[in-house]
Amino acid sequence: MTVKNMTKKQIQIFFERLRAQRPHPATELNYSNAFELLIAVTLSAQATDVSVNKATDKLFPIANTPESIYALGVDGLKQYIKTIGLYNSKAENVIKTCKILIEKHHSQVPDNRAELEALPGVGRKTANVVLNTAFGQPVMAVDTHIFRLGNRTGLAVGKNVLEVEQRLVKVIPQEFMVDAHHWLILHGRYCCIARKPKCHECVVSDVCNWPDRFEFGAARPLKISAGATSS
Repeated sequence: MTVKNMTKKQIQIFFERLRAQRPHPATELNYSNAFELLIAVTLSAQATDVSVNKATDKLFPIANTPESIYALGVDGLKQYIKTIGLYNSKAENVIKTCKILIEKHHSQVPDNRAELEALPGVGRKTANVVLNTAFGQPVMAVDTHIFRLGNRTGLAVGKNVLEVEQRLVKVIPQEFMVDAHHWLILHGRYCCIARKPKCHECVVSDVCNWPDRFEFGAARPLKISAGATSS
């Protein structure tokens, strides 16, 4: 069954509720600057934030600049990240990235998509996370949680990650765009989970378009009157 796209009124209420629930959302990756964030997000591919934090909490006090991590070399870096999935290829990519940052970017993390995606191991999602979180740009990184949430709720229905990303950027009001990625990923991670979504405690269940939400205890749909934006 195809889920209907949310209306503008529903979307406005949806993000007002998420904002009220988490006024200051943030990534759960530990970092203190743009470079640490770039490395953490690169390491997080097909891995949990918890596992990445355990590794970087040991790595960053020792090496947290392109020069210091590059000096570790691939084998030296592996000793810090070997508990993370795909650590062999990730170590190689991180070392290559550090070399490029040193040689081409004066050891600074680029603030544009083209140069970020030119770095080894950095795809569109990683670039979007860095652009949004480190530089405050109104872009949308879509992971499995956000892809699921967008399609399930009707916030952004799409056949693939790019379609969902483009739909989200189009429909999310500008006042919410900078924090939208964090609100969505946290909601997808802790409430709108894959197998047994917690619709009974969801703050936006009454503006959600998922037909099966009532089976999981969702409130009945909100009747939105003209001019109303919240309940």
